Amino acid sequence: QVRLVESGGGLVQAGASLRLSCAASGRTFSSYAMGWFRQAPGKERELAATINWSSSSIYYTDSVKGRFTISRDNAKNTVYLQMNSLKPEDTAVYYCAAARYYGSWPPLEYDYWGQGTQVTVSS
Repeated sequence: QVRLVESGGGLVQAGASLRLSCAASGRTFSSYAMGWFRQAPGKERELAATINWSSSSIYYTDSVKGRFTISRDNAKNTVYLQMNSLKPEDTAVYYCAAARYYGSWPPLEYDYWGQGTQVTVSS
């Protein structure tokens, strides 16, 4: 079992930056792909970014590409999402998630989820 706890969300103005962290505990963190999802009010959950165990494969959805950077530190069992040039449309609850098995990139199925951290961007 894997437990994921997000932190680093908050209220910022458009153009500002935030760095989200997701601390993982439990089995075999380093072998899992780790993703950041977000869910805005009235919208479906969206995969924003994901990264494989070695950081050799990374995916970003088009709306965050060039602004967000996902990274991980396997020794610390932590994955990060650096968010720059934030826009009001980035406002959402951000969830980290772990994918144990996947046969394509990016992985579509995630096995473990955090509780989420709120990011609010004002205009």
